[in-house]
Amino acid sequence: MGRVSAAHKADSPGRRTANYKPNIWNYEHLQSLTGNYDEEKCKREAEILKEEVCRIFGAVKDPLQKLELIDGINKLALPYYFEEEISQSVDEIACMKRISSSMHDDPYYTALCFRILRQHGYHVSQDAILQLLDDEEKLITRSHSDNRKAIVEIFEASHVALENECLLDRAKAFATKNLKSNDDQGKIYSTKCPLHWSVSWFLAKKHMHANYYSILHRLARLSFNMVQVQHQKDLKDILRWWTNLGLSNVLTFTRDRVIESFLWAVGVAYEPQYGNLRKWLTKGIVLVLIMDDVYDIYGSNHELEQFTTAVERWDPSEVQQLPDAIKRCFWVLYDTVNDIDQEIQREKGWNSVLPHLKITWTGFCKAMFLEAKWYNMGHSPSLREYLDNGWTSSAGPVLSLHVLLGLGPDITKSMAVFNSNQEIIHHVSLIIRLCNDQGTSKAEIERGDAPSSILCYVREANVTEKEAQEHIRNIITESWKKINGLFIRSCSHSEKSMIKCIVNGARVANFIYQNGDGFGVPDTDTRDKVLSCLIEPLPL
Repeated sequence: MGRVSAAHKADSPGRRTANYKPNIWNYEHLQSLTGNYDEEKCKREAEILKEEVCRIFGAVKDPLQKLELIDGINKLALPYYFEEEISQSVDEIACMKRISSSMHDDPYYTALCFRILRQHGYHVSQDAILQLLDDEEKLITRSHSDNRKAIVEIFEASHVALENECLLDRAKAFATKNLKSNDDQGKIYSTKCPLHWSVSWFLAKKHMHANYYSILHRLARLSFNMVQVQHQKDLKDILRWWTNLGLSNVLTFTRDRVIESFLWAVGVAYEPQYGNLRKWLTKGIVLVLIMDDVYDIYGSNHELEQFTTAVERWDPSEVQQLPDAIKRCFWVLYDTVNDIDQEIQREKGWNSVLPHLKITWTGFCKAMFLEAKWYNMGHSPSLREYLDNGWTSSAGPVLSLHVLLGLGPDITKSMAVFNSNQEIIHHVSLIIRLCNDQGTSKAEIERGDAPSSILCYVREANVTEKEAQEHIRNIITESWKKINGLFIRSCSHSEKSMIKCIVNGARVANFIYQNGDGFGVPDTDTRDKVLSCLIEPLPL
């Protein structure tokens, strides 16, 4: 979440600093936020609107209209209202798809159906999309559908490709080329952020057009404001925790990014019932940032070795000889993780999850220590060597465990999903690592920091930075393909819903780092998203 080892001198002899921008948020103001959208009258209206949409679900028989209704619900961040209706409708459409031979007569319908079925775990042949293109990569149209609309949908559908579906890449290239050739469409449909790689909650407002009224849009606006009030309550709890820690004035070398960390947690699971998940995940992310800065910036090799041993043994006595700042970081980790364990036991009635948390935190710290050793030795690893360690240092495994502990009905289920989906967690973690590197590499290269994936590949393959960036983008795309395939092959519906939240971590990373370092430099896109999602309600 921010690879920095800048060689600027800090106040302490031999210490480095990344010269992070200070926190930009007024915590007192955020603590004073109030909203009345959680009042009973709003809940009653939302329930009435929900019932009306359910009636629409039942009344719509045309498959295309049903697909558009499902797509609209997804874009407006409303699926948690209609899980049963969506699941039943997708099942019905999937059965129709298997017996329909005329779907490809309408490119827009075909691409929309392909994307939605795959996103819900159905395996649909790539032939469905390939039949839309002729040998010269031109769109075959046998219907009156809008060509531009169809091209956008083909672009979106191409991102649910599976591994080794090389032919589907043709459709992606075709759609991308056409979108980029039209400036207006290119601006509207960013090729950097397709729907499948995006956070639905972050984009929900964009789809709620102020001049457009429907029952669904009214429900979406009301729901957004109601959920935002819940998020504000969650955030106030987190701010009280963070303020009580009193670290901002003590650990001057680390980032104060509690608001941005909470935004990440909201992107992973925005639904109102997941308040505890957001609380535990936010604390996990804040700890990751602190640990990251201890290893990347502050600690010497000897100090970091002692610190890593203390984490592995979960023993405060191991840090007694360390500087006060590093000692304080260990205690924050130790106390917070123990508190999360106690809260999970109290809130969910589980046995202790501390052994599982200790394992993932130890793995993270060991991965960070290896990178610190590389830096101190002046070692530039190969890309493979870097990534073999970097997926763990991305904190993806640590954060995935926090997500599953928040979601699971019991500890057995949570750990079963965690252990049986390590390949998905691996590729989600790779995407987090590589998105981070893409967003921060330019500044890192200028500062002479520890090599990221891009610099590793530049040196290894003797290529330009631009060529290395393209290579990393290709690895990200391939990881998404692997995730898509693994998701389709995953087991039950309940497991898929848990895996979706893990995968959302990759989607948040795509947003945070798509235009730079959204953690290190939080006053750009990240600031705007905090205002939009957490602070500013929609006019009804």
